[in-house]
Amino acid sequence: MIAVACSGNSTPGLVKVEGGTIQGTVTESMAIYKGIPFAAPPVGDLRWKAPQPVIPWEGVRNTTEFGPSPIQAGSQENMSEDCLYLNVWTPAKSPKEKLPVLVWIYGGGFAGGSTSYYDGAPLAEQGVVLVSVNYRVGKLGFFAHPELSAETEQGTSGNYGLLDQIAGLKWIQNNISKFGGDPDKVTIFGESAGGISVSMLCASPLAKGLFRGAISQSGGSFGPTRKTSYPGENMKTLAQSEQEGLAYAETMGAKSISDLRALDASNFAKPGMMTGGAWPVVDGYVILDDQHKLYEQGNYNDVAVLIGYNSDEGASFSGTKDPKQHIASVELRYGPFAEKLLGAYPVAENTVPKTARDLMRDAAFGWQTWAWACLQSETGKAPVYLYYFDQHPEYPEDSPRYGYGSPHGQDVDFVFGTVRNPQQDSDQKLSKIMIKYWTNFAKNLDPNGEGVPQWTRFTPDQHCSMHLTGETPFIGEVPDESALNVLDSYFAWRRTPEGAEWAK
Repeated sequence: MIAVACSGNSTPGLVKVEGGTIQGTVTESMAIYKGIPFAAPPVGDLRWKAPQPVIPWEGVRNTTEFGPSPIQAGSQENMSEDCLYLNVWTPAKSPKEKLPVLVWIYGGGFAGGSTSYYDGAPLAEQGVVLVSVNYRVGKLGFFAHPELSAETEQGTSGNYGLLDQIAGLKWIQNNISKFGGDPDKVTIFGESAGGISVSMLCASPLAKGLFRGAISQSGGSFGPTRKTSYPGENMKTLAQSEQEGLAYAETMGAKSISDLRALDASNFAKPGMMTGGAWPVVDGYVILDDQHKLYEQGNYNDVAVLIGYNSDEGASFSGTKDPKQHIASVELRYGPFAEKLLGAYPVAENTVPKTARDLMRDAAFGWQTWAWACLQSETGKAPVYLYYFDQHPEYPEDSPRYGYGSPHGQDVDFVFGTVRNPQQDSDQKLSKIMIKYWTNFAKNLDPNGEGVPQWTRFTPDQHCSMHLTGETPFIGEVPDESALNVLDSYFAWRRTPEGAEWAK
């Protein structure tokens, strides 16, 4: 039995952290702490403010249950505006072990999500301390407004959820050694909005020095700002987001931020109230600029990265099976580049096959990740590892799933070791390999190690990708790189004055 304990106290599971003493759950293999407050509740006058220092408590706080999920649309059993809590799984036998730390940032489109969905034990069993951090989502986490900007020294607003993540990482720096973790060996990882958050933290000066490694699953944020949001072009300027904030306040019948703060938090959990502007903002403070430009300039946190995406992300986001409708949507979004992109990602006569769906995959995830790998390998010194997750049965031709690959989010269960209903014999084996890769990376900033296939670095001279598929993953070419280059020319044009003007 492990006995992580505070200094001078041998009680198993008892730890003194910022704010007071906590008691966790001790098992034969690890100690688990759920619902540790890392900041003050962001309620009342603290709604839409940067996270504030944790409020101290008396006595021993029981940390055996997850804290509340952030306010969001849907049927959450335990949901509250008071949501800034994190969780720790540690296999350390003493605070002196200095184990590497993996920090999970959940996805959910910046409109939903919770740490309570994820069990960190399978990863922690591999010799790492696993931490998961709650952050504000939806309009309570990502909401810009001129009045809110005027309240701050920086004159900005909108990125409260990202500031929560940064506050969680600062808490880890100050407290994780009490759990046997090494604050100098922190790796952040996340999927979807969590992977996009990882990308943003890699470019934010506010996160500098808080981690040495980053894993992004279906993430990346390298598209330019655009008034009308599309997957992969979700970012807006502060001015654009402030105008959206004014319009949103009107729909809520609020004439001021005071009016909005007076509303019960349940008003922000209504369906339809969490989207439209509930996304991070290029505010010049948390997010300095178009991230592609920052990486071209070498202006980012040069940490080791392991980044990738799934083979059929487009299956989760493409909304039509009608070729004519698909072509019309491509023409609407891409304008003068539509013809080139339809050539690179062609439709069939009567269907929208995977080749066409891959345009959505790459615009939202594939190009974002590939551009990240290209830019960092060219301008940085830290290692870059790229992957392509493609684990699925070979569906028969008469199946409605024929021609489909791995959809958005499928990889998460493989990383957390929670593949409950394997579709094929190799699923569990691949899951174990991925857990090894992820934890090896946390330990050594290198996924390679005993018992797993060799993973070659992505470099300017060698664009390669680890294909996470079957019983034996393998290094191969970057899938559809010729199409990615066509899409890259679109995004390059969008960053020109002409392209920016067109997208207004």
